[in-house]
Amino acid sequence: MTRRFLPRLLAAAATVTGLVAAVTLFAGSGFASGSAAQANYAPTSTGAPAISGTTQVGQTLTASTGSWSYQSTPTYTYQWLRCDSGGNNCTTLNGSTATTYKVGNDDITHTLRVVVTAHNAQGATSATSAQTGVVPNPGPAGAIKLPNGKISIPASSVQLPARLVIDGVSYQPRVLHSRAPFVARYHVSDTRGYVVRDALVYALGIPYTWVEQGVEVRTDQTGWATITISPSASIPSRAALMMFIRARVEGQPVLAGASTRRLSQIYMRAGS
Repeated sequence: MTRRFLPRLLAAAATVTGLVAAVTLFAGSGFASGSAAQANYAPTSTGAPAISGTTQVGQTLTASTGSWSYQSTPTYTYQWLRCDSGGNNCTTLNGSTATTYKVGNDDITHTLRVVVTAHNAQGATSATSAQTGVVPNPGPAGAIKLPNGKISIPASSVQLPARLVIDGVSYQPRVLHSRAPFVARYHVSDTRGYVVRDALVYALGIPYTWVEQGVEVRTDQTGWATITISPSASIPSRAALMMFIRARVEGQPVLAGASTRRLSQIYMRAGS
């Protein structure tokens, strides 16, 4: 009888030994790398986040979390990006980490994306939305965005009830020490806050005999008109020269329509 069961016992022992070896090998390779196994349970994106809202300056966009699979419920963080018109070359918008984003002037001619990161105890994974449409230039026809973020419009776009405004004056030198020509710069915008290019600007000295009659010049793309003014021999060596400045839209009445006027002053201190 012993001879009958001995082969069976040996076979069983071999089987147990094989199982022990297999379990030991499995434990040594799979169980020992528990951190790698856990990483498989970090959130996994199954659907990209999306952006809703109107892509225009002053409007607010809202990001969705997208779709995720996970072992334990995640929390989400957001980071908005500004990209080129094709959705590439994106830069991080510092401080824009909420679910919403208000479109600003700096976004004009760009697109936007949002990066959503899902976090849980097992790890964190990020997913990026598709880009929005290109943010258009607001305002009248011909509006362009300047490097400083302001919007420049042609003077022809300024019609009543909007009016021109001379909102900047600069003289070089700031005080005249001789009767040599000096440079006057005048900045023009409109009552809506747009920078105005191609406005016609004229400056006249008061009293009239103190400076030579000037010419009418156009504002450049940034809204500045530059005029060289030549004092006459009649100006006293110590005086306050008053400048009458006018800005107008070509084709409109000189002193009507959207035109505007302003007084400014520069001092003569010759010999001081």
